Amino acid sequence: MTGQSDALVVGVDYGTLSGRAVVVRVRDGAELGSAVCDYPHAVLTDALPDGTPLGPDWALQVAEDYVEVLRRAVPAALADAGADSAAVIGLATDFTACTVLPTLADGTPLSEVERFSGRPHAYVKLWRHHAAQPQADRINRLAAERGEWWLPRYGGFISSEWEFAKALQVLDEDPEVYAATACWVEAADWIVWQLTGGYVRNVCSAGYKGIRQDGRYPDREFLVALDPGFADFVTDKLAAPIGELGAAAGGLSEQAAGWTGLPAGIPVAVGNVDAHVTAAAGNALEPGQLVAIMGTSTCHVVNSTEVREVPGMCGVVDGGIVPGLWGYEAGQSGVGDIFAQFVRNHVPAAYVQRAEAAGQSVHEHLTDLAAGQRVGEHGLIALDWHSGNRSVLVDHELSGVLLGETLATRPEDIYRALIEATAFGTRTIIEAFTGAGIPITEVIVAGGLARNRLLMQIYSDVTGLPLSVITSEQGPALGSAIHAAVAAGAYPDIRAAAAAMGHVARAVYVPDADRAERYDELYAEYVRLHDYFGRGGNGVMRRLRAIRRRALTESAPVAAAGREAMEAVR
Repeated sequence: MTGQSDALVVGVDYGTLSGRAVVVRVRDGAELGSAVCDYPHAVLTDALPDGTPLGPDWALQVAEDYVEVLRRAVPAALADAGADSAAVIGLATDFTACTVLPTLADGTPLSEVERFSGRPHAYVKLWRHHAAQPQADRINRLAAERGEWWLPRYGGFISSEWEFAKALQVLDEDPEVYAATACWVEAADWIVWQLTGGYVRNVCSAGYKGIRQDGRYPDREFLVALDPGFADFVTDKLAAPIGELGAAAGGLSEQAAGWTGLPAGIPVAVGNVDAHVTAAAGNALEPGQLVAIMGTSTCHVVNSTEVREVPGMCGVVDGGIVPGLWGYEAGQSGVGDIFAQFVRNHVPAAYVQRAEAAGQSVHEHLTDLAAGQRVGEHGLIALDWHSGNRSVLVDHELSGVLLGETLATRPEDIYRALIEATAFGTRTIIEAFTGAGIPITEVIVAGGLARNRLLMQIYSDVTGLPLSVITSEQGPALGSAIHAAVAAGAYPDIRAAAAAMGHVARAVYVPDADRAERYDELYAEYVRLHDYFGRGGNGVMRRLRAIRRRALTESAPVAAAGREAMEAVR
């Protein structure tokens, strides 16, 4: 390490609902202060701020909310730390992905252009925007037919969550917005653009979400075959310098210094993805160490010295997690979101009242009740596809299933079955890696769900692996701070910085042999259900989605007419 022993860095993690800033001491990774800023507009799923309705499976955000995090969370974190901003030598950010937005050539989001302010496609498309599944299906069919060389690098499927499918949806549904888009920008890179005044695409997002492999994107011939209007997507809307992870994208601008209270000119690291940056926070950069970032969704990342084709993975990218190794990514689109949806919509009032009386959250109350059960006691099996399947089926038209419910089934039974379903989903991903020759020897967990001891033990029992825990409450933000230290020159590389600044408790949970054997039996049933609905040619989930979309489309004019009639009465 070079530089002053009391030097500080700031990491900012942009999540699904909020942004978190953390002030970190460079010499040992001590977290001295933090602050959270909720996005004022949260997630737009039903309508734009002006009331313009959105269709099924949409999830948008407002770009200005991200700047608000810089204005509020960074100064608050400095105040919480009691830190002198002059001691801060670097800044880094990370983002959910693929969260992407259309901008003008100067980085202005199209949603801030007056003539586009009421156009849904002018807004940020959050990672969980799944309305581009038809476009993803087209990309996958054509790539398979043509034998595109890059498709196996993504497990044979391109996701509806990613850059190309979302951009193709814009072209299909709002060609005027598409034509006005000068840059199709990952939010991870857009926020760095706002901080430095320069646009640099990070190698992580470009590789995993932008189909960039071996220094190139899908060729023009493929794009023309998709749609002639898409022919110049790469050259016109993705063109930008590529920045390596841990490098400096530029210096903090005077404007951004005013927002944050940080010194102008300090290095700002190249952008990064929340999951991938977290590996550094747990000093988990060696091959075989699978990092699971568990929150509303779960992303799984692991390094290897080799490039292999793993069925259904999100991608493998050279230097995608740390330079010098091949970084692999997989994930589950719904985890914490599934538990939250169940608690929000399906738990009786009596349970809520008992939780309040005990001074617990409903989640804690259900967890305590479920913890007393033996494996298999509830008689249920579930599929964790409430937000589609990111890996290994890569299909966001899939949906959740609960099998075995009877008149005796209780909320805690279902809650435990949902936890187990997400653990089975993780095991499916691990087995895809190991089956392809990428060994997994340890699972390192970050995120708020790591606080749920029952959930963590179930995951260890189901996977048969020890679970280590990143001890930071803000794993991604700490990971970003580590990258900031490298960009500032305090450490020679990410590995050295992670060794000094990362924090992890090893093997906090280990599998119980008896429970693991019982879970093997339940997992076999999960696999049968998984393959029946996901691989067996049974299209009922897609047909139900189509029926729902048709019903919602048909009901929109009826609902509007009803509102007009009510206004007339008033």
